[in-house]
Amino acid sequence: MKILLLEDNKKLNETITKRLGMKGYSVLSIIDGAEAFEKITDGFSCFILDINVPNIDGIKILKKIREYYQTLPVIIISASVELDVIKQAYDFGCNDFLKKPFFIDELEIKIEKFCNIQNDKIYFDENCYFDFKSSIIQMNDKEVRLTKKEKLLINLFLTKRNQVISYESIENYVWEGNFASLESIRSLIRRVRRILNKEFIQTVIETGYIFKNI
Repeated sequence: MKILLLEDNKKLNETITKRLGMKGYSVLSIIDGAEAFEKITDGFSCFILDINVPNIDGIKILKKIREYYQTLPVIIISASVELDVIKQAYDFGCNDFLKKPFFIDELEIKIEKFCNIQNDKIYFDENCYFDFKSSIIQMNDKEVRLTKKEKLLINLFLTKRNQVISYESIENYVWEGNFASLESIRSLIRRVRRILNKEFIQTVIETGYIFKNI
C-alpha cells in the first residue's frame, strides 16, 4: 500500500517512514506542504498529514484531497490542542486526529484500521487491473502505460465508482483547473474506453459520465 506522509519534523518523519517501511508499506515522505499538494493525485491509498507545515498547511491539503477522493483515509497528526482546529479537520473529512506526541504503534493501529481497506489493485476482470502504485493497467499479463490525463481520469472514476461525474469535475481534476473543451474531454473518454475495451464508462446525457460494473 502506498502512503503519503507529510511531516516537517525531519526526525519524526524519518522515524515514521522507517517503521511503516518495516511493515511493508511504500511511503513517500514529504516535509513541504506545496510538494504534498502536487502529489495528491499520484495514486496513494492513504494520507498522513501534519497541519503546521511550510507553504501549504495540512488542512488545505485535506480539503483538496476530499475534492478528488471522498473515501481515501486521511489521518491528521498535529501538536495542536485547539478545539477549533480539531473540529475543522473532522469537518473537512479526516478519518482520525492523532495528537503529538504519540506512540508510533498507535499510528500503525490507525493505519491498519482505516487504510488497509483500500486495495492497490482494482480489477476490471480476471485478466485486467489498474495498479495504483505504478499507475499502469495490466492486461493479459502485459503492461499498458498511461498518459498523465488517462491516469488521472481512471483514478477519478475508480474512486467515485457508480457516481455521476460531471464534465466540470473531470475538467477540474484531470486538467487540474485549466480549461478543457467538451471535445477534449470526450476524446480522452474515447481513448480510455479503447484501453479498457469494455463499456465501464457510461454517458450521462448533458451531465457527464458514470463508471459502473466493478
